Order: sequence, then C-alpha cells, then structure tokens
Amino acid sequence: PTDICLVLGSVPRRRPRRGPQASPSQALSLSSSEAASKPVISLHPPWTVAFRGETVTLTCHVLHFHAPEKIKRFLWYREGRMLRETPRNTLEVRDSGQYRCQTQDSLPSDHVTLTFSSENLILQAPPFVFEGDSVVLRCRANAEITLDTMTLHRQGEVLSVSDESSELRIEQASLRDNGDYHCSGFKNGCCSYFSNTINIKVRELFPRPVLTASLSPSVSGKSVTLTCKTQLPPLRSDVKLWFRFFKDDHMLQSGLESFLKISTLTTRSRNSPYYWCEAQRGSSGVCKQSQKSQLRVQIPVSRPVLTLSPHGASVPEGYTVTLTCKAESGSFPILYQFLREEVVIQKMEPTQSMKSVMSLRAEHSGNYYCTADNGLGAQRSLPVYLTVTVPVSRPVLTLSPHGASVPEGYTVTLTCKAERGSPRILYKFYRENISLGSRWVLSAGGVSLRVTVTVQDSGNYFCTADNGFGPQRSEAKSLSVKGKPCILVSHSSLFCHCVTEEETEARCDKRRGSRHTQTPFSFVSSAFACGVLWLNPGGADSVLLTFLPSVPVSRPVLTIRGPRSQAVEGDVVELRCEAQRGSPPILYRFYHEDNSLGSSWVYNRGGASFKLPLSAEHSGKYACEADNGLGARRSETVSLDVTVPASRPVLTVRGPRSQAVEGDVVELHCEAQRGSPPILYRFYREDVPLGSSSAPSGGGASLNLSLTAEHSGNYSCEASNGLEAQRSEVVSLSVIVPASHPTLTLTLRAPGAQAKVGDAVELRCEAQRGSPPILYRFYREDVPLGSSSAPSGGGASLNLSLTAEHSGNYSCEADNGLGARRSEAVPLSMSGLTGSRSGPIATGVTGGLFSTLGFGVVALLLYCRLPRKAGGSPLREPLSPSDSDVREPIYHNAPVWLELQPVYSNGEERGAVGRADEGGWGGGGGAGGGGGGGGGPGGRPGARVPAESELQLGEEEVTQTRGRSLAVSQTAISFQ
Repeated sequence: PTDICLVLGSVPRRRPRRGPQASPSQALSLSSSEAASKPVISLHPPWTVAFRGETVTLTCHVLHFHAPEKIKRFLWYREGRMLRETPRNTLEVRDSGQYRCQTQDSLPSDHVTLTFSSENLILQAPPFVFEGDSVVLRCRANAEITLDTMTLHRQGEVLSVSDESSELRIEQASLRDNGDYHCSGFKNGCCSYFSNTINIKVRELFPRPVLTASLSPSVSGKSVTLTCKTQLPPLRSDVKLWFRFFKDDHMLQSGLESFLKISTLTTRSRNSPYYWCEAQRGSSGVCKQSQKSQLRVQIPVSRPVLTLSPHGASVPEGYTVTLTCKAESGSFPILYQFLREEVVIQKMEPTQSMKSVMSLRAEHSGNYYCTADNGLGAQRSLPVYLTVTVPVSRPVLTLSPHGASVPEGYTVTLTCKAERGSPRILYKFYRENISLGSRWVLSAGGVSLRVTVTVQDSGNYFCTADNGFGPQRSEAKSLSVKGKPCILVSHSSLFCHCVTEEETEARCDKRRGSRHTQTPFSFVSSAFACGVLWLNPGGADSVLLTFLPSVPVSRPVLTIRGPRSQAVEGDVVELRCEAQRGSPPILYRFYHEDNSLGSSWVYNRGGASFKLPLSAEHSGKYACEADNGLGARRSETVSLDVTVPASRPVLTVRGPRSQAVEGDVVELHCEAQRGSPPILYRFYREDVPLGSSSAPSGGGASLNLSLTAEHSGNYSCEASNGLEAQRSEVVSLSVIVPASHPTLTLTLRAPGAQAKVGDAVELRCEAQRGSPPILYRFYREDVPLGSSSAPSGGGASLNLSLTAEHSGNYSCEADNGLGARRSEAVPLSMSGLTGSRSGPIATGVTGGLFSTLGFGVVALLLYCRLPRKAGGSPLREPLSPSDSDVREPIYHNAPVWLELQPVYSNGEERGAVGRADEGGWGGGGGAGGGGGGGGGPGGRPGARVPAESELQLGEEEVTQTRGRSLAVSQTAISFQ
C-alpha cells in the first residue's frame, strides 16, 4: 500500500525541495516528448509479408500536438535513404525493405519491415500483437498452385491441419503465444511447401494503472478526484478501457470514466480506508490493478517564526542562545534549517519544532533566519539581528615617557587599552583612587590622557575599562615627579642659591662680572621672576637665570583654526592659546571637557599651539590655561561641533511577503550607520528620483510604495548631511503581477467552412495580465482535461476531438503562483452523433447578437432534419446495457494522433487519420475509421449514429444563410 498526498491551499511558487505534486491534469503533460513527436506507420492490408507484385499502402499517423493543417509534407525513407516526399500521409509500395516516415517537425518513425516474397507459400501475420488481441495468422499459397492440406506450426509443433481454411485465429493473445510460427502445404501426389518463419512477440497493452488524487478546485478542497492512470500504445489508442474504483473491498464505480469524485478526508485517521482501481480491456479482456493507497491531506507550511532565548538583541560572549524555529501549520515531516547571513549553519532532522544551541563568540553577530519545508515549498522567517557583546578584557596602562620618574612640569601621556571588548567602552584614569578623567570610545582602540605633572602628582596610577559588563582594572603604575630647583634671589647682592631634591648643584650666571657662584636656592622671590631652562633633564641640573619684573599672566584667549569653516571628522585643527600680558616663561595647558589634552612652555612673548586630529568624540567645549607661577588664568570655553560625514547607506526593501506582488505596499528604508544629523535621504529607481525624507535626529528614513508592474527595476538611495553625498548599492525589485481572470474561447479547427462531428476544437485560454510563467488548466464540469504552461506569458491551447459525450460546461484556470483565477464557464452541448452534415457551421465567441433569423436559416434547419444519406451503417448493439449511459473516457497519459489527450467514443473501431483535404482530421476518418470526423478513403461510419441530423441554435440569432458560415452569438453548440 502507498499514500496519496493531497495539497491544501496555495502552493508557493518557489521550487519545492522534493518536486511538484502531480495532479491528474498535470499528468497530461508528462508523456515522453519523443513519443509525442514520433509518427506511427500502419499497413493496409495489415501484413508484413506479401507476394511479389502485390501492393501495400503505408499510412503515416502524426502523434504530435500541432494542428494538422500545419503539416505540409511527409517524408518517406527506405533502408535509411530518402525515398519520396508526398503531400498526403499515404504511400503505396511494392519493394521489400525497412520503411520510415517523418513530417517537417517530427522525429522519424520506428521502421516497419516489408517482405515481398516470390516463394510459393507465405505466412502472413500482423506487424504488432498486443495483450488481448484477436490475432489472425494467414497461410497463403501462390495463385499458380493448389494445396490439399495446410499445417500451421509453432516452435516445431503442429497447431492445426486444415484442408479448407488457411487462417488460424488466436483469441485473447497472451505471453504464452510468443514464439516462431510457420506453415507448410501438401499437394497430393506431388510435393510439400514451406513458408517463411514469423516471430510473434505479444506486447503489453497497457501498464499497471496508477491511482492519483487531486483536490477539486471548484469546491475549495471539500472533494477529491481520483484518477486511474494508464497508457495505451499509439497503435491501440482506439481500444476502450473499463475502469472500476474500489474502497477497501467495496466497488464505488464501474464504467468508461477514468476518474471518480469522492469526499475529501480532512485528517488522516488511524483506520483510513484503502483505495484502488482496475483497468480492463472491454468488459472481459486484459485486466490490471493499481496498488492500494490511502489518502493523506498535505498542507504547505506556513511562514515560520524565529525566536531567541534568552530574549534580547544583545547577548554576552560565551553565553548559550537557543534558536527556535516553528511553523504554525503544515503537514509533517517538516525540515527546518537555520541560516546566518544567508549561510546555512544547521540543518535539523524533520520534526515539528527544532532548536539549535550554540556557545556564542563575537563572529556570531549578524542576521539570523530559519526556513521550514515539507516538500511543498520552503517558507522563510523574518530576520532577527543578534549582537554578541564581548566583555572587555583587563586593560593595560602605559606611561610615556617611559620610566618611573620625570621632572616636574613634564607632560606625561597615560594610555589605557583593552585588547578585547565590544564598543562602546568607558575608560577612566585614577591616581591613588582619585579620578583624573574619563572618555567613551565608540570603536576599537584605547584612549589617552595627557597630564602636566607636579611634585604632588607622584603616586600610583591605574585605569579601568567598562562596556556594561562590569569594570576591569589595570595593574598600577608608579610615577615619581622630581621637583624644580628652588630659586632664591637677593636683590641687593644678587645672591643665587639653587637646591634640588637630590641636592645636586646648579650653576648660576649672575650676569654681573664674570664670577660664577655655585650656591643653592631656597625659594622664589616675590619681586623678581626667573626663567628656568632645563638643558639636560635627568642629568646635572643646569639653570639660566634671567631677572625680569614679575608680571602675572592675563586671561588667555583660545582660538580654534581649521581647514574649513565646518569641523569635519578627519580634519586637523589647531588650538591656539595666548595671554596678552605676563612674564615668561608661561605654561599653557589645553583642556577638552576639563580633561587635559596637553601643555606647552613658552619662554618668550607669544602663545602656544596644539594640533588635534578630529574624530566624532572631539565634539565639546574646549578651554586653555596660562600660568607663569604668579597664578593660573583660564580662558573662556569654545564649543566645537565635529561633523561626521554620512557613511554609505544601506537600502532595504520591506514587504508583507518574500515576493513583491502588485498591489502590495512596500517600505524602502535607507539608513547610514554613521553621520551627523540632520541627514537627508533621497530615493531613486533607475536613477530617477522618487522622493526624499529627512532624519533630524539621525537614524534612517523610509518611503512607502504601492506596487504596480511598472515598479520593477533597480532601486538605490542617497544620504547627505551637507558634505559629500553617499549612494547605496543597487537593490533589484521584481514586481509579480497576479494572473487576471482568463478568457476561454472555443474554435473549430476543421478545414474550410464545414465543421463535422469528430473535428478538432481548440480551447484557447488567455489571461490579459499576469507575470510569466503562467500555468493554464482546462476543465470540463470541473474535471481536469489538461494543462499547458506559457513560460513567456500569453495564452495556451488544448485540442479536443468532438463527440456527443463532450457536452458540458468548459472553463480554464490561470495560475502564476499567486492564486489561480478561473474563467467564466463556456457551455458546449452535443446530444448525439451524425454520419454526415451538410450544414456549414463556424463556432466561436462573438460579442453580441446579430440580426434576426432569415429564411435561409429555416431552410437549413429543415434540411438538417431530413433522414441520413443512404450508405450509413446500421446501429450496432452496445457492449453492455449500460453503455449508452457512460460518458467518453479520458486517458491522461495515452498519446493520440491529433489531440492533446485521446477521447474515446463508444464506436467499436477507429481507423486511421485522414488528411484535411480528404474529409478532415476527425477522429473517425481513414481506412476502417469510425464515424464522426469524416475521414479518408475507405472510412465507414462509426457505431451508435442517430438516424437524423439536426443543428440546434436555441435562441441564438444567425446572420448568414445556408452555404456560408454561421455566426453564433453565444458559446453553446448543440449537435443532434
């Protein structure tokens, strides 16, 4: 037993993992393309061996789906060489050899071997024998001899001996009839004759049927159509198959219909019944059964939802996060996959809901998705962005210049850096647990603090780093600051005395006479100021004393100079500090938000400068300080706003579904990760402006579009905050247009102005709007007839051969993956068959009513009611009492000569297909053909033909008289 899957709902357009689920209508298009384009040769008379001088007629039957009128020539080959080109599909031959035929747009047919013998005795048999055939073996003697007895042999054994009949009939041929056959003849008193040997191999008439199921589109999944599929060979396409459907051991239906409608199972119960079918030749011929199957409703997966546990967009490194992907609906089994930035990170075993657990590292940051797939089309979740935050490592504090001691007045640079840690990081500096300042860092790297030291700044220094997971403290660094020499000046004697912490002597030049007195200093005079120049720090302390009047510094002025009027990140600006008054030397210090930036000594008139490469963190208030030992003075603060150029923006398209569909409202979101506000965003399609939006406080901006088909194209956006505008990468958007309601038209394809029962009718389905590819399905009374795809848009056609059983309502469906749209029903009414009709008919859909019926129409109706012409065959008895109530079977996989699918009438035989100029391409023409389509030479009427012929137009108005085409205002045609 097997399962038959029924798909509920709309299957996504994206190609499913395990291939599409075949429906009965789709099965029509699954025939071999080679078989569908190879012609088949038939023989008349049907023997492969004949006497020399006799003639055999070859008929080339076309099996492809092209309209017969498109075939302009037939090519004939013998022994692989071109023999002849004919406008018709028949050829008379008299020479032995292997024959093939071909049309201008088909493959060559399989070869047929003919033998024209000059022997006295030949055995004739049909070229092909199928299961259940009634096979005639014919033993023929040359006309010049007369035999008294004839004996038929198989594998050397005698099958029959006869002095009257030269034929042997094998009823219900089967595999046991395979073998080599020959015959022998005996003439009394003379001699014996032996024929040629023929090998008979019985072929399979049709394979074991397959039971398939499809939901009926007209009832939205509340009923299901079971189809018993099998395939007849081209040479036996006229054979009628009898179908029986079973539920467990109970027969549900028996007849010529190969489909059955039943109620749909909504769930699969534990005791689901088994369904199976039988296909049988006639009512007592070859019979084969399908496998027993259970119906199972299969539902496509819904869009899954991805959740993270613990919740939150930021998770510390080393933590464990659980990704959970779950689709609320969908048939099992469901395969889940987890992706990070379009890369599959884990594929799970099929289950209802699956979780993926990982120990996080910094590189795990990014967009996460999950997909769910149960073979009916994968669905993808919305993205979830995960940021893996790395706690800061223990920072390292370095001092520059290196060394444990520096002289007083030196500028020492303290640098604190943590090797690992997610920004943003707050660095703080300390001396003996006293805070010296702090700074935020928004990118990788450390931070520095410059301090001009005094003796009081000696001590242990350390720093901390913190990014929200707790501060990390560096190791302490010890710093010793050497004091300046203390200078004492006596005004009367100009006595110089210099004292250092290490009691090293300094040489003093008193500038009076040439004597040099090497004596220590103890304090600084309040009357005079002296400039101290360290010539060799760390060595012997040498000072140059210059005696000047002591003038305190005035309040300095701070100016900031840059390359442009606006301070931009990356520029180098100069901070200039100058006190207009004050005795040198003057020490200038620079500050940013009270954090020291650096200092500089000036030993003569003028100010000091400090160059600063700008980054975003340098925005703020700046000040400077001037000090010459008589009191420090602070400047007024100067504000500096550093403008960060907008980075290259990222354009994202957000919509209600994974595909952009006409009518949807999508959001174009443009965002630059860096840039000082306000930022102006502009949106473009194919470089044509669509609109703009401003972000006064930073962040991104959006533009909403209501999609039409014209919105397909390449989109980009631009970010500008007064500096150079930055353009995003191009994002392509393809807008899919749902298929509109299609229009179904019926057109008779008979040649000339006449249309006869059996002619081919073309069903043309076309949706005026819709993105390709579009799949068209054709229905009669909501039963699938066939399907055809239009990869580049446009419409599709299906050809049928008209019989009385084709009466009913026809419709078609257009589907491009966004929901199938059904056409309005077109009625086609036929209540019987006729052997011939003289009334010309043109069928089609017209736009309205024409003029009233004229006298010519009345005469036409009276003419059609007259009895049939002489020569029509009498009615044949039906195969069974119920034959007259059984509709024409439709074999979905059986190849046919003219139509997309074969339509089998209730006639007993069907002959070859005649050419258009010999009576049309109807299903009954040709030698031995059944009635209905009219046909080639030798055609005889088919079975069950009424005695009268009548064209019924109902209330339609006919505008043209007999002998010309009739225009019918409705799409209803009735034959009686």
